[in-house]
Amino acid sequence: MTTSKERKTCNKGHNYYKSTDRPSCPTCQRESKPSSGFLSKLSSPARNALIHEGITTLEQLSNFSEKEILKIHGIGPASLPTLSASLEEKQLSFKR
Repeated sequence: MTTSKERKTCNKGHNYYKSTDRPSCPTCQRESKPSSGFLSKLSSPARNALIHEGITTLEQLSNFSEKEILKIHGIGPASLPTLSASLEEKQLSFKR
C-alpha cells in the first residue's frame, strides 16, 4: 500500500508534506511547544490530544481516571508515567 504525500503550506507560510487530510505543520507544532509545565514533557500527539480535550492544567487532568485518559486518541500508555509523575509533584492523582 503506497501513501502519497501532498505538499501543503500552513497559514504561517511553512511548507511541509502531509499524507493525511488533517493538516498539521511540524514547524508550527515545534514553535507552539510549551517550554515548561507538564504539557512540555509530552510528545506532540499526546499534548495535542489533551489540549483538544480541553485538558491544559494538572487540576483538570486529575478529574480523569487513567482509563479515561487512555481512551483519548493520541494518548498512549507511554504517556501515563509522565502524567502520573507530574500529578504527584503537585500532590494530585488520577481519579479513582
